[in-house]
Amino acid sequence: MSLFRRLLGRGGATGQEASGSYPEVPQQPQLNITQSSQNGPGDGVMPLSGTTTFGAEALADLFASRGLADGGILELDGWLVAEPDNPSDPKAIAVEVEGRRIGYLPGYLARHTPAGRPALSPCQVQLWSALDRGRLRAIGWVSAQKGAVAWPHDASNPPAITIAEQRAARAASTTQMVDDALSGANPTRKGKFLRGMVGGYHYLETAEPINQLKRQGRLEEALALCYGAIDGAEADRDGREPAPWYTEQAAIIHRKLGQRDEEIAVLQRWLSACPPDRRAASGIKARLDKLLARQA
Repeated sequence: MSLFRRLLGRGGATGQEASGSYPEVPQQPQLNITQSSQNGPGDGVMPLSGTTTFGAEALADLFASRGLADGGILELDGWLVAEPDNPSDPKAIAVEVEGRRIGYLPGYLARHTPAGRPALSPCQVQLWSALDRGRLRAIGWVSAQKGAVAWPHDASNPPAITIAEQRAARAASTTQMVDDALSGANPTRKGKFLRGMVGGYHYLETAEPINQLKRQGRLEEALALCYGAIDGAEADRDGREPAPWYTEQAAIIHRKLGQRDEEIAVLQRWLSACPPDRRAASGIKARLDKLLARQA
């Protein structure tokens, strides 16, 4: 079981339940979206972006119009619409369904579509939604293929929709990556991941639990995980700077706890482990400089 599951459980473990679970240590041209990508499922299917922000209201209306105000699954025809006048990104490509703008193609994909693309191009979308904190939350995928589409999810393999589900899915994905590396046949990759192990877990597995513990106000427990992750990141650095996120989180927690000296110490620890030529431009040094300036 992953650290995320053991530490927090499906509903969030109590502090007592979690206390023995974390490491004992002080992440005509047609629009061509049919090519595979490491950023999406490939095979002509790409995730929609913006569905939980500027597309949220339109998607809620779309589901409600189908009698699915509390959530469900929709597979519909739509249109890809180029937006050359978009002030944020003139290469943006919106996705419309029944006159509603429900999202966009991922930016990395839209930027690589060919010049001279049509203003409108047909597509298919698969949409999933569920109630989350009293509001409908929707996610989706888009394909420009004609005919049947091999969508990445179906009723037997639903996607993570709610925020809690997505956090758990990210944690599970990280744990699977670690497990695959440790059980794989590549000795170099296995050795790299072994260097990052601490207390029976890889430091990369602590990111979601740290965030969740912070959200629950369990700062001392989150801090213990941070320091375990810092140990793992330092062991894994291989001459580079350690992954800074865990140090940043430790510093934030020390700040919340009013522990100025400890905040300074953990920032200095990272800088000491960082190659000299990588220190000046780091966010860690900027944070430390501001902290010391306020102290002077």
